[in-house]
Amino acid sequence: QVQLVESGGGLVQAGGSLRLSCAASGRTFSSYAMGWFRQAPGKEREFVAAVSRSGASTYYADSVKGRFTIARDNAKNTVYLQMNGLKPEDTAVYYCAASSRVPLPITSLQYDYWGQGTQVTVST
Repeated sequence: QVQLVESGGGLVQAGGSLRLSCAASGRTFSSYAMGWFRQAPGKEREFVAAVSRSGASTYYADSVKGRFTIARDNAKNTVYLQMNGLKPEDTAVYYCAASSRVPLPITSLQYDYWGQGTQVTVST
């Protein structure tokens, strides 16, 4: 079992940057593909980015491609989401998730464990 704790959210002006972190418990972090999702008020949770177990492969939603970067440090049991060029429409609660079943999962059903979320608010 994996426990995930996100951090790094906050309030930022449009065009600014934030780096989210997700710390995982346990000694098998490298056995999980990791992903980030977000949920804005009144909207469904949506996929943002995913990284494979080794970190060699990544995948992004079109809405964040070129602005966000997902990376992981298996020695630190942590996955990151670097967010640059933030827009007001990026405002949401961001969740990290872990999957033991799929090499590069991009749907919520493919993930097994979820963090509690961290709020990101982008002002105009």
